[in-house]
Amino acid sequence: MDIKVSELKNRLNDGEKLNFFDVREPWEYEESNIGAKLMPLTSIPDQLIELSTLKNQEIIVHCKTGNRSNQAKIFLESNGFTQVRSLLGGIDAFLK
Repeated sequence: MDIKVSELKNRLNDGEKLNFFDVREPWEYEESNIGAKLMPLTSIPDQLIELSTLKNQEIIVHCKTGNRSNQAKIFLESNGFTQVRSLLGGIDAFLK
């Protein structure tokens, strides 16, 4: 199940430690970021081993509008990740 902006904002405001990744490109991340670790969509296949310890933990991914993060979610799920959530509306919705 994907995550709504309101839930993410509440959890970030509470200081919760999240497995939170921004799947946009580096230049987009430099323009604006909301505290997620940069992991461009195209780099995810190369990082599967590094991410493997998170297979059964919640992972939240976001991009600009939700399209790339949904692709990341589908890819990760197809590789055995069980709790991947995409930010609905992406950073655009978060910053509104």
